[in-house]
Amino acid sequence: MFKLLSTANPKIQKGTSLGYLTFILHLAPSDVSGYNTCAKASQGCRAACLNLAGRGGMFKKGETTNVIQQARIRKTVMFFEERELFMRHLATDIEKAINFAKKQNLIPVFRLNGTSDIAWEKYEVVEGMNIFQLFPQVQFYDYTAILGRKVRHIPNYHLTFSRKENNDADVAEALLQGMSVAAVYDKIPGGMYSADETDLRFLDPKGVMLGLKAKGKAKKDYSGFVIRLTEVA
Repeated sequence: MFKLLSTANPKIQKGTSLGYLTFILHLAPSDVSGYNTCAKASQGCRAACLNLAGRGGMFKKGETTNVIQQARIRKTVMFFEERELFMRHLATDIEKAINFAKKQNLIPVFRLNGTSDIAWEKYEVVEGMNIFQLFPQVQFYDYTAILGRKVRHIPNYHLTFSRKENNDADVAEALLQGMSVAAVYDKIPGGMYSADETDLRFLDPKGVMLGLKAKGKAKKDYSGFVIRLTEVA
């Protein structure tokens, strides 16, 4: 049904209990495709990336890729090499998604950086409008490690800052600017707001630390990307 967007993600499906249906775009992260989609990628986040979580990380014996990874690479190459075509497909998918969600009596919301960190506000779709301006009636949201993105004037786009092992100064600045910050823990501290309950970050309180529990390869991360509390308690 959709060329670029998907709802096949267990975490984003949790939002349906609150009346929302998230449509997510997965591109190939970092420089996997030959093009860099994560300007602030760190060694830790590359190693722990959820790109290989779930079916995305299931390979046949002796193989190092699968149809999901190949599709993400194809979409990424299209974004960089056929930008106009890509943005047209994205706009069409969003229109279809809005109609699909309405039939389900759910509110459509969109996360365009499922496994990337692209500043979508910079890219024109039609007549000088970016994707957020083209669909002002719907909510978009993302995680980002790029501090200072020019989005304050975009009322329907919410950003949560991502903590990595090498950006503590940016984390402090993001909190000062009123952004919430998501950090990955081996065990989410008691009393901390969990970002695992749903993926609907635009519903979070502002200017707080959010906890994500280490998943997949992140469970074995010792780069500092995962904050380990059980070993220092």
